[in-house]
Amino acid sequence: MAKKTLVQYLGTGRRKASVARVYMRPAKGEGKIVINGRAFEDYITSAAIRLDVEQPLELTENMGKFDVLVNVFGGGITGQAGAIRLGITRALMEVNPEYRAVLKPAGLVTRDPRAKERKKYGLKKARKSSQFSKR
Repeated sequence: MAKKTLVQYLGTGRRKASVARVYMRPAKGEGKIVINGRAFEDYITSAAIRLDVEQPLELTENMGKFDVLVNVFGGGITGQAGAIRLGITRALMEVNPEYRAVLKPAGLVTRDPRAKERKKYGLKKARKSSQFSKR
């Protein structure tokens, strides 16, 4: 009996302090997205952020064609959503390298380099200082 091989595409995304491992498999049903064992709508409650995460699938017309399983940790919801979006983008480029031509102009291929600035000594935060007193 021949062993059935599992077709799976992997993409790793990072944003701020978040890291997402994205596994994409050809859909057996309607192509659901599962994040940390929870439904997509339950994990990311904001509709605007959900649209942001689904953007690479919409642009490449792959909505519902893949089951997306995500392991994500670190940071907040927005940072995690950005990491998931980059992970999905990288997995899609593994599926078909020609998707890059569609994803690159939308700015989805590049990792967002912005991160929290470190705190400086003598200050309250990275740039916030105590009020200046002349006398």
